[in-house]
Amino acid sequence: MPESTPTAGYALPSSIDRTDGRPVYVIGGGPGGLAAAAALREQGVRAVILEKSGSVGASWRRHYDRLHLHTTRRWSSLPGLAMPRRFGRWVSRDDMVRYLEKYAEHHELEVVTGVEVSRIERAGDGTGWQLSATGGRVLTGRAVVVATGFNHTPRIPRWPGSEAFTGELTHASEYRGPAPYAGRDVLVVGVGNTGAEIAVDLVEGGAARVRIAVRTVPHIVRRSTAGWPAQASAVLVRRLPVGLVDRAGRLMCRITVPDLTEQGLPRPDTGLYSRVKEGAIPVQDVGLVDAVKTGRVVPVAAIESFDEDGVTLADGSRITPDTVIAATGYDRALEDLVGHLGVLDHRGRPVVHGARTPDGAPGLYFTGFTNPISGMLREMALDARKIATRLAKAG
Repeated sequence: MPESTPTAGYALPSSIDRTDGRPVYVIGGGPGGLAAAAALREQGVRAVILEKSGSVGASWRRHYDRLHLHTTRRWSSLPGLAMPRRFGRWVSRDDMVRYLEKYAEHHELEVVTGVEVSRIERAGDGTGWQLSATGGRVLTGRAVVVATGFNHTPRIPRWPGSEAFTGELTHASEYRGPAPYAGRDVLVVGVGNTGAEIAVDLVEGGAARVRIAVRTVPHIVRRSTAGWPAQASAVLVRRLPVGLVDRAGRLMCRITVPDLTEQGLPRPDTGLYSRVKEGAIPVQDVGLVDAVKTGRVVPVAAIESFDEDGVTLADGSRITPDTVIAATGYDRALEDLVGHLGVLDHRGRPVVHGARTPDGAPGLYFTGFTNPISGMLREMALDARKIATRLAKAG
């Protein structure tokens, strides 16, 4: 029997519920799912969150210890509950988890834990959606909001020879802090925000040597300049022409970020916003620039292959790290859940999000699968309001 929190005594039906009071099922108890459920509740629409783990905010609980939001507290709050001032401007991982717990309690959300949904299909009578879930349950809802998360399934490339490597090869999702790597030679693969932050954490935590493998040179921006957060600029420019934002971004980066070409991290030759439109978010500097500039983090070429005790890089050089940490991203892992419905693009991401539903799939909504320059939490809060308004109007 799954645990139900915070609404005591709530349990899922074990067979199809064909009553007129079908709820909206929200799949995922992270910020996107919680926000959608709270916004629906505010509109008088019953929403039931199905969370496969034992608690809300499960993915946040697994993040590395030093993580802080790159978006401001003000623009990271979800609908109906502001984050406390005591959290500071850049909210820590632990405070984010506390906030999500409080959010579910504050809005008295129906959260059922320990229930994983494996497949979504149109209900037999054509008036809703049927969910196949843990324990052979078949649930029917009037609508479904899929909020299983942007960072769902860790992805490690299939590098030739990696299975023979005698060192440690792990995904960044397993990284918590630098203590286990003190005195070790570590190669971090991937210079996105996660890889950059882990590299700095390792240096500050006593790793003997830290290198970071770079396949595509990133855009680097200051998280805040003279008190003005990068997110504020992103919100202001997000609807401007891409070329104009590219030019403005290039000028701003030249003013605020030093040229690290001599240290192995040249400026990118593509526009910042053009890259965002392709799905690549800029790296917000929380110490990487200084670490690279002073030689404490050394950029190297991308990995080509492994052998028993070493790594061959794309430039032909070979290194012998003790540990390789792959900050190589995540898969959305939506194919089994909804891939048969024709609602995913070639990258496995939903073709629509927010209040829009895919063609041929009315009542099926997605949130939290975009990574906008203006902030993912802010986007999920906006999605939640739009989805709730749409469903309330639908009756």
